[in-house]
Amino acid sequence: MLRSIKILLCVLMLALLPAGAARAVNNDPVVLVHGFLGFGPEQFPGTGYLYWGGYHDIASHLRVYKGPRMVATATVGAISPNWDRAAELYAQIKGGCVDYGFTHARTPPVQEQKPPGKCWAADHAHNPEGYPMALYPAWDANHPIHMIGHSQGGTTIRALVELLEHGAPGEGDGELYAGGKIGWVRSVTTLSSPHNGTTLRDAVFDILPQLRSPLRDWFQAGLWSWELAPDGARSFNLWARTSPYVYYFSIGTQATEAGAWCCNGTDRAIAPIQSSNYQYPRVDMFPYYKTYSGEWIVPSLRQHGMGGYTQSAPGRVRIDSEWFANDGVVNTVSMRAPSGHPVRDYDGTAVRGSWNYLGTYRGYDHFDILNWPNKGESADPIYERVSDIIFGL
Repeated sequence: MLRSIKILLCVLMLALLPAGAARAVNNDPVVLVHGFLGFGPEQFPGTGYLYWGGYHDIASHLRVYKGPRMVATATVGAISPNWDRAAELYAQIKGGCVDYGFTHARTPPVQEQKPPGKCWAADHAHNPEGYPMALYPAWDANHPIHMIGHSQGGTTIRALVELLEHGAPGEGDGELYAGGKIGWVRSVTTLSSPHNGTTLRDAVFDILPQLRSPLRDWFQAGLWSWELAPDGARSFNLWARTSPYVYYFSIGTQATEAGAWCCNGTDRAIAPIQSSNYQYPRVDMFPYYKTYSGEWIVPSLRQHGMGGYTQSAPGRVRIDSEWFANDGVVNTVSMRAPSGHPVRDYDGTAVRGSWNYLGTYRGYDHFDILNWPNKGESADPIYERVSDIIFGL
């Protein structure tokens, strides 16, 4: 009789659990990593506007979707190179002070190796300096995390995994650079990330030096512009390896369409005459992107935009028509996986040590995937799909 009562109590407890949580294989924390020019949830408190969601909170949605889950949002350098962002990410998650590495900090542009005050506390009870609390101090191989990155956030995560597992000789005594931290990251998911770079700089800013804008000025500010161009991404991909111990997932976005004489959903005010050989911005694309994402840069019509830019100079990454489709910031072909790394189309079964491509979401521009205000469908189902996959690993 007592055994029957115990069994009944167990059944009742399972019935009270959220359906997704009862089925989940793991419930490891999730860390969201923003892209270039990104910002954390605390940076614009008066506006209610978030990087992850605009006026909608993607992190909060993921916490309760088949939850409860632990979902944290990181804040790293808005225009920093991937190495610097990875160092900041490590300290912010684990706790401690940022260490950019002895040799790296002395490589131009020179910076302080261990800038004062750039720290996070791992223990509430021992925090005399009043540092912000680390996101997940328990983080180690026995307490792994899932990481989701948008745009440069994806390449930043790749840099972090490389440093965690392989370290970096000559960078000093920082824990990150010792390597050997295998199994700390269970999965990596990238959204609209420029794994093989973006032609935005080469197609637009290098060709039209007279095209001045705040965005152009930011693009010229530092090493990251080299890393995120195709030639720099090729070098980065040789260093940031795909780990055999991590599940990788990638998602592509596309907000351009092949040219047609009518009825293809593109903005005819920007491109009234079209060729089927090139790509043109959709009418619902963010307006600023439309000026350079199509066949021509508008209003010059003398230079090709991302939807028509090619180059085949010796020693450089060849850019052909496969690069034309884009989301206004990154070429869709670049979002699939780093060139030369193992990749496959996701078929319902995830393979560790390979990029599992979850497909291209057409009609989503670079920030539609973040639910920033714009015409179009919500991106929530995309994050729900990712959640179902990673918590089933």
